[in-house]
Amino acid sequence: MAWPLQVQDLLLLLLVFCSAFPETYGRPPQAPVKCKRGSCTVSNAYGVWGDRKDCLVSAVIYPTTEEELRLAVARANQKNQKVKIVSGFSHTIPKLTCPGSPPENSIVISTAKYNTDISIDVKNLTVTADSGVGLRDLIDRVEEAGLSLVASPYWEGVSLGGVISTGSHGSSWWGNGGAVHDHVVGISLVVVAGPPEGYAKIIRLESKDPLFNAARVSVGNLGVISKVTLSLEPGFKRSITNIFKNDTQLENEFLDHAQRHEFADITWYPSRQTAVFRTDDRVPLNTSGDGINDFIGFQSTPTVASIGIRAIEKALESKNDFKGKCTLAATETGYKKLVGNGLKNNKVTFSGYPVVGRQGKMQTSGSCLHSSEINLLSMCAWDPRIKGLFFYESTAIFPVPKFKDFISDVKKLRDLKPEKFCGVDIYNGFLIRFIKASGAYLGQSEDSVVVDFNYYRADDALTPRLAQDVWEEVEQMAFFKYRAKPHWAKNRKLAFIGAQEKYPNFGRFLEAKKQLDPRGMFSSETSDEFLLGRVIAKSNGCAMEGECICSEDGHCNPDKGYLCKPGLVYKAARVCRDSSISSF
Repeated sequence: MAWPLQVQDLLLLLLVFCSAFPETYGRPPQAPVKCKRGSCTVSNAYGVWGDRKDCLVSAVIYPTTEEELRLAVARANQKNQKVKIVSGFSHTIPKLTCPGSPPENSIVISTAKYNTDISIDVKNLTVTADSGVGLRDLIDRVEEAGLSLVASPYWEGVSLGGVISTGSHGSSWWGNGGAVHDHVVGISLVVVAGPPEGYAKIIRLESKDPLFNAARVSVGNLGVISKVTLSLEPGFKRSITNIFKNDTQLENEFLDHAQRHEFADITWYPSRQTAVFRTDDRVPLNTSGDGINDFIGFQSTPTVASIGIRAIEKALESKNDFKGKCTLAATETGYKKLVGNGLKNNKVTFSGYPVVGRQGKMQTSGSCLHSSEINLLSMCAWDPRIKGLFFYESTAIFPVPKFKDFISDVKKLRDLKPEKFCGVDIYNGFLIRFIKASGAYLGQSEDSVVVDFNYYRADDALTPRLAQDVWEEVEQMAFFKYRAKPHWAKNRKLAFIGAQEKYPNFGRFLEAKKQLDPRGMFSSETSDEFLLGRVIAKSNGCAMEGECICSEDGHCNPDKGYLCKPGLVYKAARVCRDSSISSF
């Protein structure tokens, strides 16, 4: 039984190799649109969509000004083309940016070069920026003016328009909350128009406008976001301390933790029976400390390490080696604890808690983005060019009263076979965050708890995964037993089944869409599957990657022994389970 020890030794070697080059900068991510011989392929940052099918379009347009953006929409409207918007980052997991077929009658408009205008109004504490502006550029300019943006997602590789349109968020129940769209005070859209108005026009919306709450989270279905105005606050610092606790009372402690600390979150490692409570609060600017948040998962990683960790994962999967997975999880979580999970005192290394730094350096991270084109030895660990990490990401948004019972059910499932939960702990366990009720029609309609979890994805769509049934049961438990909402930019397709029924104002959003996009220029078959939760026809193997929920063995992979079975705790779930391995 030496294999788990070999896994641990190899992983430690890889981690030591990474830490030996703490300031290594690698190659930035590839562009999401590639054109050749009269056609273009649109992808995301991971190099593959959920259905693994290419998205083909006839052309990509790169406007640099708001008027150029309007003209691009006008020309598409004149030609009766389908249109979708893609940023320079393209980190959406669902296929939201694909206009659909036929390719010759569809285009994408990229905001990658529409990213120069950032106007700060110090007196009124607002910032207005082009929709293509990157989050890091926006935050840095705001901080230079002595101000701070309060809410942002944890990953900075996103555009301002992308953040708003998909409902992206950080974590907070304080003030206006942790969702970025709840800090929007103005938004401009390029929408279709008739010939007298030049086939496209710009509308500017503020909170008093009837369409404002439809536009704040629109999933790209109303028009093209051109400008966004966000509220700001005087600059401040944050103080972060991670407290490691046994998870015995997690379901009874999360509420108090969120209420006590402004930017609180919790990382739960079920297989380790450990919950990491992040006490995270603002402190005055004169508080000592010049720390940064350089989250390990978003650092530039030596290519050999990314490839090596993926190779270990694949080997463990092929051997059905749960013990090896648990060794990998224990080593990963131990290393993260040792180095503060990327927090650095005085910008250099982690030397202990608390870590204090300016808001702009503590709220978000993504150092692997800011790299040199010529360095091929280090890049984001999931960059598809190196065949490194490859994973799913599920994100469920729970009403607060239901979250306690969800934790209890996950614990019951975990306690049947704890080793089946080691796979998620190799990544970042369950990341638990908090967002307030929102007036946005496609935002959260009540105070909510958001859970993210990443887990192994096979190279081939029909290749079974170790503990596949567990993650399918957790996923279905979240979205169907507890009626959690899906994050619009994440999740496998099944998470969106019936999603519109969970939004009290979904009908009002559709009314706004009919008004602004009457012929459905910004809709597509693929995006409608997510936005409208349409159930597609089932086929052999469709459940293996969440394209459907299995109802017969053929929807799994019976040739490999994976059959459609009921859940173990959530009996209504239907999951693909390995019939050669005991469920208990």
